[in-house]
Amino acid sequence: MRLRNVPGSRDMIAESRFTIKNETEKKGKWNEVFGNDHPIHIEIGMGKGQFIMTLAAQNPDINYVGIEKYSSVLVRALEKQEEEDLPNLFFIRMEAENIADVFAEEEVDRIYLNFSDPWPKDRHAKRRLTSAAFLDRYENILKPEGHVIFKTDNRDLFDFSLEQVELAPHWKLLNHTFDLHHSEYAEGNVMTEYETRFVEKGNAICRMEIMQIR
Repeated sequence: MRLRNVPGSRDMIAESRFTIKNETEKKGKWNEVFGNDHPIHIEIGMGKGQFIMTLAAQNPDINYVGIEKYSSVLVRALEKQEEEDLPNLFFIRMEAENIADVFAEEEVDRIYLNFSDPWPKDRHAKRRLTSAAFLDRYENILKPEGHVIFKTDNRDLFDFSLEQVELAPHWKLLNHTFDLHHSEYAEGNVMTEYETRFVEKGNAICRMEIMQIR
C-alpha cells in the first residue's frame, strides 16, 4: 500500500526544480519546457519513479513526464532525480482525470500505465485508467497512431481493459500477453518497483499495447 503522509513532502515538491507547477499553463508548450521538439512520453501513476527514470536515462532523445497524485510517493522519485539530474524528465503531482488540461491535442507520443489502481468495485469502473472514459482523455492528447502500454498483475483489471479497447471505436489492440516475463515482449522490458516485487513472488504480469486510430 502506498504511503500517503510523509512530513514535508508537499513542501519538497513545491520547491523542487524537477516538478512542474501551474501545469495547465504548459499545455501546448511542452517543447518550451524541455527546450527541444523531441517526442513526449508520459507515465500516469509513476509511483517512486524507477520505471520512468530508467527510460529517461536510456533514451536521452525522448522527453518524459511522470504523473503521480500522492505526494509521499512522488517525493521518493524526486530524491532519486536530485542525484541523477536527468534533463529530459519532469514530474507533476496531479489527478489523472485532468490530463487533457495539461497536454494539448496531439502533444503526446506515448502513455505508460503501470500497475494502476484496479478500483475493484463496479461503481468505480470509470476511475480505472484503462476505462473508456480514460481512453477518451488519452485520445485528446495523443498524436495519431500514438500508443498506450499497460502492465498489471491484476487479471480482472486486465480482462476489463481488453474489453474496453474492443468497445472503443478509435483504438486498436496491437498485442497482449497474460505472462509478460515468459513471452516475446520480455526482452527490453523495464520493470517498476511493484513489478520486481510481483515477479519475485512468481506472479504473472499481463501487458497490452494499443494504438489510437482515426
